[in-house]
Amino acid sequence: MDNERIVDWLLAGDVAIQYQTRRDLLGEVNPALQARIATEGWGADYLAARQPNGHWGKSFYNPKWTNSHYTLLDLKNLALPPDHPLPAATIRLILREKVGADGGVNPATSIEQADVCINGMFLNYACYFGVEETPLHSIVDFLIGQQMVDGGFNCRLNRSGAVHSSLHTTISVLEGIQEYARNGYTYRLSELHAMAAASREFILIHQLFRSDHTGETIDPRFLMLSYPGRWRYDILRCLDYFQDAGIAYDPRMQSALDHLLGKRRKDGTWPVQARHAGLTHFEMEKTGGPSRWNTLRALRVFRHFAPQTTTH
Repeated sequence: MDNERIVDWLLAGDVAIQYQTRRDLLGEVNPALQARIATEGWGADYLAARQPNGHWGKSFYNPKWTNSHYTLLDLKNLALPPDHPLPAATIRLILREKVGADGGVNPATSIEQADVCINGMFLNYACYFGVEETPLHSIVDFLIGQQMVDGGFNCRLNRSGAVHSSLHTTISVLEGIQEYARNGYTYRLSELHAMAAASREFILIHQLFRSDHTGETIDPRFLMLSYPGRWRYDILRCLDYFQDAGIAYDPRMQSALDHLLGKRRKDGTWPVQARHAGLTHFEMEKTGGPSRWNTLRALRVFRHFAPQTTTH
């Protein structure tokens, strides 16, 4: 399948895929198409699952993956119009009910310390949906206090101790900082920019998936393509973050880019290779088959990095 046919195939998908294909691969700004995400397909299905109490699932973080937290993240990743009132209303509800003594949002009733990974994801969708800045100050303060000396983050640092950052947690925080900066929030912004630069360096030292001591793959699941990724890290999620943040090519990305290109199917698409167990509202794509989500994300990665690489 040549690139033109792949684009046509993407444009035959859900309206969220159509919108992001036109925006990211064809350079078309189409607010009317984006607005349809709220009334058609996956976006409409997610919105229809919201409960009368303002949450999805049973609460903020129960059950996985149909709770408010992961549904809001999914809606953000669909590119639901950011001014849609329902997500922001639920986010404000979470801020009223779930901010703990340490300043982070915390769904747990028996653990006092907030989870860093959850707060990175929360900052991501809260900023996308335009929540007021002042209630987010404590989230920012909390995250700034959790950066480790190696430049990354680990959700176990403040709960059970950690001596090395986690790629899972680090990418979630980076995505949150990116959305915070993109949407015009200013509180402690210069510190967040410095934190993000250190966190990207942490990832690059690991060539996105390798041990910085042995060069071996840290976890083979980092090389498996999934969607939605939930809290889990993989190379496509990381490379998509790098392109979204406008980060220039670094030779330490090359091994991950090679692996990603090697996963391209003969028909020119990329598959879904892994699914994270748990209850879902519905399945967007079947594991093992061609994935519009992963194909779209891979194509925008290579669109960004192709001029600097010799692989693509």
